[in-house]
Amino acid sequence: MVMDSEERRGIGSVDIAMAVLRVFAEASEPLTLKEVGTRTGMATSKLHRYLSSLVTQGMLRQRERSGRYDLGPFAAALGISALARNDFVNETAAILPDLVSKLGTTAMLSVLGASGSTIVRWERGRDHVITTLGLGTVLPLMTSATGQVFLAYSADALTKPLLPKGKYATAQVLKRKIQSQGYAVAGGDFIPGLFALAVPVTNWQNEAEAVVTLISTGPDLIDPAAPFLASLKAACQSVSLAHPRG
Repeated sequence: MVMDSEERRGIGSVDIAMAVLRVFAEASEPLTLKEVGTRTGMATSKLHRYLSSLVTQGMLRQRERSGRYDLGPFAAALGISALARNDFVNETAAILPDLVSKLGTTAMLSVLGASGSTIVRWERGRDHVITTLGLGTVLPLMTSATGQVFLAYSADALTKPLLPKGKYATAQVLKRKIQSQGYAVAGGDFIPGLFALAVPVTNWQNEAEAVVTLISTGPDLIDPAAPFLASLKAACQSVSLAHPRG
């Protein structure tokens, strides 16, 4: 179907408006007209009309004293609405079958509840693992791979009450270590003979909304050179809003 010139012009206007909004989404502070022009490559005379329209629609706002532009109330409402629709648990659970099929290991999905890191989904792999772990099991923050990831990627206000008495300082050292590498492992000391590899699913503030943990009786699971870590990180990043460091 051939579009008429009016339809093409309308779509082009949307593309330009989106390009302008992307500049503000990537900026860390309000921008002047000239700064927006430099980043978009648009002439300021043309750009001013787009900025004015976006201000009228609430996607941008202009600060009275400085004249700088910033994201507006409707942009904020749109972002909050999008976040509210992001169901981390269900979206993460949906990736588990393919991950398990690819790697052959068992996978579990956990969230941070009032009592600690709690298993809420379970996907069994080819190398079926017999363990006392099950849905609803609460894992400790400092000795389990799953708990360590929640410790590293959650606010202290949430995790501090769940720590053993007198372990806060030690937990902070562990937290920095896990943050630097982006994952946690348990090498058979938490549950004898069982190895675990855990990676966070993060929200836009780089906090763990969920943790995916692979478990196996084989020690190669926790070898960083083995394919498990790269595959698990890629799977978790595909449903994350922020990518953890490491």
